[in-house]
Amino acid sequence: ADQGWRGLPSRMSSAVVDQTVRRIAEHADKHGLGSVEVILHGGEPLLAGAERLAGLVGQLRSRVPAQVNVSLQTNGTLLDHSMLTVLKSLGVRVGVSLDGDEEATGHHRVYANGRNSFNAVARGLDLLRSPEFLDCYSGILCTVDVRNEPVGTYEALLKFAPPALDLLLPHANHSSRPPGEGYAQWLISLFERWYSAPRQETRIRLFSELIQLILGNRGEVEGLGLLPSTLVVVDTDGAIKQLDSLSSTYPGAADTGLDVMSGSFDDALDHPTTVARQIGVEALSAQCRACDVMEICGGGLYPHRFINGAGFKNPSVYCDDLLRLITHVRDRVVADLSLLRRP
Repeated sequence: ADQGWRGLPSRMSSAVVDQTVRRIAEHADKHGLGSVEVILHGGEPLLAGAERLAGLVGQLRSRVPAQVNVSLQTNGTLLDHSMLTVLKSLGVRVGVSLDGDEEATGHHRVYANGRNSFNAVARGLDLLRSPEFLDCYSGILCTVDVRNEPVGTYEALLKFAPPALDLLLPHANHSSRPPGEGYAQWLISLFERWYSAPRQETRIRLFSELIQLILGNRGEVEGLGLLPSTLVVVDTDGAIKQLDSLSSTYPGAADTGLDVMSGSFDDALDHPTTVARQIGVEALSAQCRACDVMEICGGGLYPHRFINGAGFKNPSVYCDDLLRLITHVRDRVVADLSLLRRP
């Protein structure tokens, strides 16, 4: 919904990079943080080029008074030996976005001329999972498309031996409905294939986190559970923004009015959207608070709760799908635990 990205610089200027690093260092020092997670995202971060990326990571590591863990999310088309050599030397973990096989990739991930990007991504992934660069490989991010067969999608991604697989529901809300139907059944089919395998072929973060929450442990994924959000975004012009997927709801939804030149990350903590994403159950609708899977679901991802004119204090647009998925996983896990307890 927010097309403001069209007016942003394609790359951060050196002045914005310098000030962003300063703000991260300032925040880490003020709060005594032992470590900081920095994710280079886009757009396509590899378009910045290896030299710029090396300069940014070098500044972070030399100026921030904490351990800085840097990861990068890419569409994979620019992953070649020289780029991966630089990323490996910097200790940057690399995640690749891919939605399945060649046919699935052709639905959304194409070049400007309409050509399918799958072959280029496959070459990059084959290089990334090679022994030389395997230490850099963090996994694959797959956006769910219910037109693609779920088990076939999973097995197509398994061919690239991802250390982990993230499944992302399409960004949608009550005023802009998800494409297609049947997300619960799609995810349940994939869960059964993954869970029933004789050995764990990869970690699927959505399912692993659900199991942890079902067992009463803390979750780590925004969009599940009730832990406070710990994420802030710096755009290429230096603007400090909320969760970037908020831009799928309405123009300016992620804006805070702050930027790294004049404001700190602490200033962003007082923004109403930050507060709503940190107060847990108090931010949820009455329907969510009355639900018996509330502590597992956590209301779903914040942007998915939006209704035009009524804000975000609503169940997720995927509420029914999440309830079905969580109930299925819970029943499956509880049944297996019962078997293990038998004498």
